[in-house]
Amino acid sequence: MFFHVLKNGCRVEALQLASMERLERALALFMVVAWRIARLMRLGRTCPELDAQLLFEPDEWQAAYILNRKEPPAMPPSLNEVVRLVARLGGFLARKGDGDPGVKTIWQGLQRVMDFAAGIKYAREIGHE
Repeated sequence: MFFHVLKNGCRVEALQLASMERLERALALFMVVAWRIARLMRLGRTCPELDAQLLFEPDEWQAAYILNRKEPPAMPPSLNEVVRLVARLGGFLARKGDGDPGVKTIWQGLQRVMDFAAGIKYAREIGHE
């Protein structure tokens, strides 16, 4: 799963970097991204009742709710709930017999969540100025 995310999600084969030093830095960064996505999938399945704030920043899990047109709860939700919301943004249908989301729908949904969370943070910073 890790290498699937690294190859297809992060698209490391398409990088075309000029030097080995640049390639090593890019791989180090993308390996962290691939690890996080694979870990979210695995923990969402094996420990669904974990607090989502252990793996998501508050802006991230709130963004997942807002993008799914749901009211964010006052208390942090469970990890499985947030992972499923993120995966729905990546194409996971969440039907009764669909099972748990895979890494592809999580990485695609997480891209949208991260962009929206950055927007939330930026809007908050502008509001304070």
